[in-house]
Amino acid sequence: MSCARPWWALCVLLALTIGGCAPDGPSDEELRERVEAALASASDVPGQQIQVEVSDGVVTLSGSIVCEDCGGTQTPGGLGTVQQSLGAVVRAVPGVQRVEFSIRTQP
Repeated sequence: MSCARPWWALCVLLALTIGGCAPDGPSDEELRERVEAALASASDVPGQQIQVEVSDGVVTLSGSIVCEDCGGTQTPGGLGTVQQSLGAVVRAVPGVQRVEFSIRTQP
């Protein structure tokens, strides 16, 4: 049994197999829009109070969250639960490589 395919067809197949023509994923702007939409639709997180920045698939969430029991600490116990929820929502968005937080609290 012989293979009658031209050599260039094998090169194309090889390039597709090893990812030479595969898309790199969403751009940072597309990813930012997707993350913002996910936060806006999540009912258990303060998505409207959070700013989203994306660089090479790394999402940074920043902003202020009102927390009555926080005592002014950077990552209080009450905020930890909110931060975990925010992270879970963001990590579920395809293309997110990592999530970083820069969230402040307000009494």
